[in-house]
Amino acid sequence: MHKPKAGLPTREQILDFIATSNVPAGKREIAKSFGLSAQDKIGLKALLKDMADEGLIDSAPGRAFHKMGGVPKVTVLRIVDVDDGGNVWAVPERWEAEGVPPPRLRVRERKRGALGVGERILARTEEAGNGWIAQPMKVLAPASEQVLGVLREEGGKLWLTGVDKRERREFAVADAGQAAPGDLVLAELAGKPPRISARVVSRLGDPFAARSFSLIAIHKLGIPDTFSQEALDEAKQVAAQPLGEGREDLRHLPIIAIDPEDARDHDDAVWAEADDDPANPGGWKAIVAIADVSFYVRPKSEIDREARRRGNSVYFPDRVVPMLPEILSADICSLKEHEDRAALACHLRIAKDGTLESWRFTRAVVRLAANLSYEEAQAAIDAASPPLPLVGGAGGRVAPSMDADADSAGPPPSPLPQAGREGILAILRPLWSCWHALAKARDARAPLDLDLPERRVVLDETGRIMSVAPRERLDAHRLIEDYMIAANVAAAKALEAKKAPVMYRIHEPPSREKLAALKEYLDTFDIPFALGQVVRPATFNHVIERIGPDSPWSDFLPQVMEQILRTQTQAYYAPANHGHFGLGLGSYAHFTSPIRRYADLLVHRALVGAYALGPGGLPADDAAAMDSIGEIISRLERRAMEAERDTTDRYVAAFLSERVGQIMDVRITGVTNFGFFATVEGIGGDGLMPVRDLGNDYFRFDEGARTLTGENTGEKFAQGQRLELKLAEANPVSGALRFEMPEGKRAAPTRDARKPGRVIKHRGRPTNIRHQGKRR
Repeated sequence: MHKPKAGLPTREQILDFIATSNVPAGKREIAKSFGLSAQDKIGLKALLKDMADEGLIDSAPGRAFHKMGGVPKVTVLRIVDVDDGGNVWAVPERWEAEGVPPPRLRVRERKRGALGVGERILARTEEAGNGWIAQPMKVLAPASEQVLGVLREEGGKLWLTGVDKRERREFAVADAGQAAPGDLVLAELAGKPPRISARVVSRLGDPFAARSFSLIAIHKLGIPDTFSQEALDEAKQVAAQPLGEGREDLRHLPIIAIDPEDARDHDDAVWAEADDDPANPGGWKAIVAIADVSFYVRPKSEIDREARRRGNSVYFPDRVVPMLPEILSADICSLKEHEDRAALACHLRIAKDGTLESWRFTRAVVRLAANLSYEEAQAAIDAASPPLPLVGGAGGRVAPSMDADADSAGPPPSPLPQAGREGILAILRPLWSCWHALAKARDARAPLDLDLPERRVVLDETGRIMSVAPRERLDAHRLIEDYMIAANVAAAKALEAKKAPVMYRIHEPPSREKLAALKEYLDTFDIPFALGQVVRPATFNHVIERIGPDSPWSDFLPQVMEQILRTQTQAYYAPANHGHFGLGLGSYAHFTSPIRRYADLLVHRALVGAYALGPGGLPADDAAAMDSIGEIISRLERRAMEAERDTTDRYVAAFLSERVGQIMDVRITGVTNFGFFATVEGIGGDGLMPVRDLGNDYFRFDEGARTLTGENTGEKFAQGQRLELKLAEANPVSGALRFEMPEGKRAAPTRDARKPGRVIKHRGRPTNIRHQGKRR
């Protein structure tokens, strides 16, 4: 029980009371707990409304409150699944936390009667570990679970196939409405296993049409893709306002932006020149100018509410779902050449060795000299005479860094106009030279260096897939990354100096459990990995170097890097600093992309307030609620990543669907007791090769070495192995691939220099596999 205090409680105190109260916490219970007077209760009502508007709390039936993203102590749940183990799963029937997926609760067994999908229950809930438990109190009238899927016809009956490749079940369609076979539909499920049926409630169109793949992700994950009219009207109004007085005028400096060719928004621009200060010999002055979104998007505005419930922009091959209305994201906040724009300028003084000597932040007005693509900037530097030395590898290509803050590569380069080449070079040369210093500091830090290229999907004007290929990495990418990282570090340190709130970008060191799993994996290569050592990014870089081009294990290098990536923790946002392990930095915040990330907008507001730069600073209540906000925007970021990844998988499957039946060069990316997963070389897209289709041999699964070995033939399949497989199936709707062994062909022998580990046999026919031994 909370001790009564004079005056209103803080937001954190209210959240704590709601979380720990043994009874549903309404306004009356909160007021009584904190001993509030009648006058205070008026203020409490307003405070609770603000907390609801800010996405910190939600109200349950009966006017009880619970933490946003949490579940009321007594609430109505809808049964959504009964798994193979008999576990019953439910979700809250009422869920208004925009952008936050509803939690799944495990329903405790009832003494009488089994619960079926679609049924509703009144239940008491409790948080247990990392999940939620529900104790049924009463069964209510049944409802339906909605599933996104595609209709298919077989034997005169319609069946619903879900778009989620993890969903292996199909459902008989009881009512198709106006939908026809092949349509993408939203359907309701009802009934109890094994008789669960589907009723179509909405026809969404052709799942193979242009732009449908991203629509599937938007619909499936509940990503807001339209703005309220109020937000659009407000955006139009604020876009028309003048830039504001008191801004530092930087229009005389040749500041440029370097982005993908097809970039839809331009957050950042850069400039550098040699420092003439004798106190910084051989050093540099640089400016990283970032769109001043905080000037246009004020706290508690309708645009701000819309931005917070999105958390970030979501980028698909065919569209972007922006965090801000287009008039802001693609126009007035976007830094464009030859146009005056409001910016928050980070002034950096950089030493000869690339360390940051000092920094300051101002609100400025800029007029960019040029908007260049990465390829244009790289082509200009490569053609420079005399040439500048390369940094980061042969041919100017570099490996991506962990959580680097730069955009991805765009389409092939278009040549710079000849008339402007010398002027552009005069801007680029000092930028490149200053970057050489920043690169020295990066090399000294030795951040995690994983060369895992992303896939790039190129579409034509109609949405047809032209190509799928790995994104090329250029020095121009790394140049922008290093300037952005320097500005992000400066922003974090500047706020720390003022003891102001910071929304840090945190990447914690790997857990001991994950390090132990990595050690077991590396043991199969005879590569030592001591668990007692102090693990740094360089520790993993040394492992990568051991499996270089001259190593007998070089074929396994991509797989080893993927295993190291799996060892890493997931980055997140929070106001308590735990450093950024992957970048090797003690203080790091995201500052450079406020058009597309809400975390960056919060950092801008904190800087504006801490350094008295004018209106649009961080409100006190947001400063007090940074923990909750960080948790929400971290979840929204993960949602966006899932949507982008799943959509790319669907495009890849659609691209490969025209090559079903062909023999593909693949690399094994994972081995399990039921088969192995492989990815198509140069394209991507993971597919399953089931063990049942490997032939009539008995295959032994070595859990430590992650191999399948034929007991009679000795044929072996191992992670990292390259071979040829027949593409048997490519499902664009789910993004799933399936392979088969080519007829009359066997797998090429793998270069397996690894020592044997524990052998776990698969006995009997492949359709009746028993896994003997320890399960992971």
